[in-house]
Amino acid sequence: KDKVRSQISLEQARLNAKTYAEQALRILDPERTRFEYNDTWLSEISLQDWIELSSLFTVQQFLTRETFRKRFDQGDPIYLHEFYYAIMQGYDAYHLRADVQIGGSYQLFNIITAARKLMEAKGVKPNIGIILGILPGTDGVVKMSKSLGNHIPLESTPEDMYGKVMSIPDQAMGAYFRLVTRWTPEEIAQIEGGMAEGRLHPRDVKMRLAREIVAIYHGEQAAARAEEHFKHVFQQQQAPEDMPQVPVKPGTNVVDLLVGAGLAASRSEARRLLKQGGVHLGDQTVKDPAFAVSVEEPVVLRVGKRRFARLVPRSG
Repeated sequence: KDKVRSQISLEQARLNAKTYAEQALRILDPERTRFEYNDTWLSEISLQDWIELSSLFTVQQFLTRETFRKRFDQGDPIYLHEFYYAIMQGYDAYHLRADVQIGGSYQLFNIITAARKLMEAKGVKPNIGIILGILPGTDGVVKMSKSLGNHIPLESTPEDMYGKVMSIPDQAMGAYFRLVTRWTPEEIAQIEGGMAEGRLHPRDVKMRLAREIVAIYHGEQAAARAEEHFKHVFQQQQAPEDMPQVPVKPGTNVVDLLVGAGLAASRSEARRLLKQGGVHLGDQTVKDPAFAVSVEEPVVLRVGKRRFARLVPRSG
């Protein structure tokens, strides 16, 4: 983002690290994975060390980066501490004696320029950088981001993951083929050639893509169930039979209900969904965040196209 990186407490950073670790272990072997906290060594760097590390870089090197350049040209403030991030990441690589760093293309400076330069200056073998393209979110345009609401969480259910992959625009599928699947370049070429020639329908290819992604994180059987769920709910326009049942007290605020039922990750997301017209109570579209929900008989609450709950009156 073209703005100042927000500062958070060490406690919040530790909480964030915990969730990152949980997501990483959906891919990495827990028995062969070690997690380190860089505050344990960065907090011990002296002022003299910082001066020596900073002297390896020029302001011009940082200002050539696109995000800084845009803000500089627009006259927006760029704070001195923002330059520390790349230096700290480079020092992390030096401290860990990293052989390889893997990151998106926006990490090119940190991994290739900063880390390698710093490691060489400290007398150790510089790391190799594996730089990947940026995966667009479900909008197919902007980088996938939780804060933008266009992400596909690794910890989501197979059904939710499958449905979100099916929501991406056709033009974004190529990026997903290359960055997310286990498919070889030859397989991808065949798929793209089949679509270009009209032999393969984009919808069928997207379903194959969704199966592949869900299978990676949840297994083949879960992927097959998620596909049947998608066909049942979306292609046949039916609500799922196994949706969670949520008892509702008369007059419950809709924002509180969405968060409490797990249909929205936060109050801000709930308000955004309401504003966008993505919340439906039975046949009614609810947009007012002050709306009070009362149910006398079971009714389906739907959020977007993939999230459902059956609301029932709370007794007592």
